[in-house]
Amino acid sequence: MFHAVEIDGEAYWDGGYMGNPALFPLIYNCESADIVIVHINPLFRNEVPRSADDILNRINEISFNSSLMREMRAVSFVTGLVTQKRVLDGGLKHVLIHSISDDGLMGALTPTSKYNADWDFLIFLRDQGRKCADGWLAANFAKLGVESSVDAEKVYL
Repeated sequence: MFHAVEIDGEAYWDGGYMGNPALFPLIYNCESADIVIVHINPLFRNEVPRSADDILNRINEISFNSSLMREMRAVSFVTGLVTQKRVLDGGLKHVLIHSISDDGLMGALTPTSKYNADWDFLIFLRDQGRKCADGWLAANFAKLGVESSVDAEKVYL
């Protein structure tokens, strides 16, 4: 459906199916212990998809979230090793995980909304994202650099 983008003769496809987001570069190539994940697809849904479009949409959501879940399992494992002082060489660090999501809003959008490039809709999404981020910051800003604001094992494992 979405063609590859070519850069310097190399074709690039949407990385969501393989490693979106790629967390390990954030862990090993920066000083911050905090990773803030902004969800654009709901991790969970209460309703069972019934129509073909809804089933395909849920397959897409699960596919895109699966790489995140895989990375979070690894992050949780390494964080456990560091916390339990089972790794002492300093090559691994304790990571603080934060998660911003609005599963209610994102889950209520129809599958066709992913193809909606209407300016008013994009402005609506931007405004809802800012509202969600403002709420998250009000509730969790003090935790940055101190502790995770999400129970990664409960949410991602």
